[in-house]
Amino acid sequence: MRKHTITALWEEIPDDADDLAVVGGGFRVYLCLCGKQLGDRTAAELHAMETDQCTTCLGSGTEQVVPDYAQPCTSCAGSGRRRAQLQWQLAYAEAETVITVDVVRALIALLPGPFRLSQVADAVRDALGLPVGRLPVGPRVRDVLRSLEAAGELVLVSAPDELLRGTTVVLYRDPYWEHARD
Repeated sequence: MRKHTITALWEEIPDDADDLAVVGGGFRVYLCLCGKQLGDRTAAELHAMETDQCTTCLGSGTEQVVPDYAQPCTSCAGSGRRRAQLQWQLAYAEAETVITVDVVRALIALLPGPFRLSQVADAVRDALGLPVGRLPVGPRVRDVLRSLEAAGELVLVSAPDELLRGTTVVLYRDPYWEHARD
């Protein structure tokens, strides 16, 4: 049995790069342990899919967010396998139907001051009676809160936990939001 894990070799990305698309386009070449050389991200994802590897981490179990910063893959729970990735995507799709914007909006209306992502996720889980681990509640709630922030209903009030590439790529572990003032 051949081993298939695809690694990416990074090109140098300028420090003034302020567009995440530059990071995605910053690869030089993708190489698979089976010996296949892949020219771009699309070819690497296709090869990963054909060999039953996660198309996000390309079978490594680790996501390279930017050069010199990696984290366990959130799409396959660090397994590197396509099946785990598909299960997560199905669970997230189910979470989208259960955890609606209106549900989150109603729960955060009850919170007077700044609130954390984890507080809202716990409140959603309790309100809907969801057991821990059943659905990806945290990621879905995060996406809803970010959409409410983009719509001007919320304001992000916490500082980033880490600056990965200056102020252009930052990491928040458990951010705080508050209601926007009228």
